[in-house]
Amino acid sequence: MLEPRLRTMWLANAASGAAAVAVRAPRPVFATESWRGDRDTVVASDLEVVTVTDRSAIITWTTRSRNRAGRLRPAPADTEVRIRPADGRGAMRTAFYEARETPFHYAEIDGLEAGRSYRFEAYSQGRRAVPARTLVTRRSGTPESTGVFTTLTPPPGRLLRVLALANDVHFGETVSGLWVAGVFEGLRHDSEQYPELMVRSMLAELRRPDRGADHLIVAGDLTDSGTAEQSRGVRQLFDEWGTLGRDYFVCRGNHDVRPPEEPDHWGAVFHERERLVEYFAGGLRLIGLDTTRARGAGGTLTPPQLAHLRELLRGEPDRPTMIFGHHPVTRHAAVSNPGGPGFVLDRTNAAALHAMYQSAPGVFLHHSGHTHRNRLSRPDSGTGVEFLEVAAAKEYPGGYTLLRIYEGGYMVNFHKTRADAALRWSTRTRSQYMGMHPDHSLGSFADRNHVVRRDFSGLRAERPAR
Repeated sequence: MLEPRLRTMWLANAASGAAAVAVRAPRPVFATESWRGDRDTVVASDLEVVTVTDRSAIITWTTRSRNRAGRLRPAPADTEVRIRPADGRGAMRTAFYEARETPFHYAEIDGLEAGRSYRFEAYSQGRRAVPARTLVTRRSGTPESTGVFTTLTPPPGRLLRVLALANDVHFGETVSGLWVAGVFEGLRHDSEQYPELMVRSMLAELRRPDRGADHLIVAGDLTDSGTAEQSRGVRQLFDEWGTLGRDYFVCRGNHDVRPPEEPDHWGAVFHERERLVEYFAGGLRLIGLDTTRARGAGGTLTPPQLAHLRELLRGEPDRPTMIFGHHPVTRHAAVSNPGGPGFVLDRTNAAALHAMYQSAPGVFLHHSGHTHRNRLSRPDSGTGVEFLEVAAAKEYPGGYTLLRIYEGGYMVNFHKTRADAALRWSTRTRSQYMGMHPDHSLGSFADRNHVVRRDFSGLRAERPAR
């Protein structure tokens, strides 16, 4: 994820985050006093209200118990969530219960009312789940700290299309997380095939009726190092799901780049270097950018590619358009990511994109990856474009974002991949970077779940048949 020269900056940011948690993070309103029990007693923690749509909520947590050495280890238990309307005074009702025991709990509660607040409690073996000691979930006002979430109000009109946004697959990677000798090391999976595990689980989930993705957009870092074997292997995975250019769309990330003196294996399998790609789906235009450099982790755009994009946007400035590229664009992303401004798109090209978007009102969203986090960035100038970073598919929180486009706007929801093996790996990798990975990667509730009003009435309503 980071170059060696950026690691010191990351560690400084991580240390600051730890201090913030220790000093400012409030106790949840339902927190109990610290308790020590025997080895057989379950501790339920890591509570996260990951996804809230207009009619559902997804809540996850982990159960652990102490081994002979007194260390907490994953422990299987049942899964229960109780809810009631926040404005009511009745008793909590059990909205989700699963007797099958697991350490990695995933509860999806459906049938909720849009735009309504609900009070909730999560339990395993009678013990109430609490958030971990992370600022992202213990910050004042979060659903995890208040015990209340509010469902979204969907945009008006019919559902037109569902896009899944993903990135940072890193196919071929064998060690997850920053690896600094003598400080801390990355994590290994039992099979060392965790990118394939996470991708296969995600793809299978996207086809399920309750997700219903029509298309998948993968914004870079499909491979770990851009080798021929990795490029062909990840292409095979996605080809089993659909057809490139019709069902799924990709762009290159910095990990997909080989040194200039070597063959471009990724380009031979997907797209040649420094090439813009344009696709159409039911009247919606999708444009993929190659924001990579020949060397280094930072991003740029070549003049020919920038000119091509300008030509396309000038030709149809009002056409609903979503743009995707690996590197984040905004100044907010530049100063808030641990790698600093050198880790994202260079400021000259970022300014050029903002200027183009101001003259092309049809552009509504720019999707990026690279930072391995969920983040809704503020634009640098007055433009109606949403700049959205999506967390990595291959590690905690381990998932994808669904973009549901309606006639009157769109809804954004991040989802953790829910297969048992995927949840196990996501839970393990949440301990990366000295346990502070959640504060970096999970994102705020609004980063993960929000609605934007916009006119898409000109798009075709026919969704692809599956």
